[in-house]
Amino acid sequence: MKDLFLKPRLSEQTYTLAQTARTYVFDVPMEANKHSVARAVAAQYDVKVEAVNMTTVKGKAKRTISLTGRRRGPVDGTRSDVKKAYVKLVKGASLPVFAAIEESQEKEDKAQEQIDKAMTKQLQKESSKSAARSTGGNRVTRLFKKQGDK
Repeated sequence: MKDLFLKPRLSEQTYTLAQTARTYVFDVPMEANKHSVARAVAAQYDVKVEAVNMTTVKGKAKRTISLTGRRRGPVDGTRSDVKKAYVKLVKGASLPVFAAIEESQEKEDKAQEQIDKAMTKQLQKESSKSAARSTGGNRVTRLFKKQGDK
């Protein structure tokens, strides 16, 4: 098991775990053990591993669906089992697994700030125009007011 393939799980839960507890989650082969996962992470990412926890998620049952959209018949089979490894790194270490997500989040934040600035400028312009209208009105309105006064 020299070349252990580690596939990181990218989800909101695993992102939160990585940010708060320095714990990264990987999908690993069913025959992998804690020691092999720790060695693979240390070799692949050049970090020190503090602890590794493993869990096996059993595959769900599959059923057939009839043409009417109702579930019918017995279970046709099961999805594959998945083995996950929770790898906790030593203090101060991190992995670049979520780097692309963080970069895209920063870009989205900057774009949202620019949109907000443009919206506030637009609102300020509209409010100044409406204030000018309420004080003097347009030329036609002023002419009718003058004619009505006579």
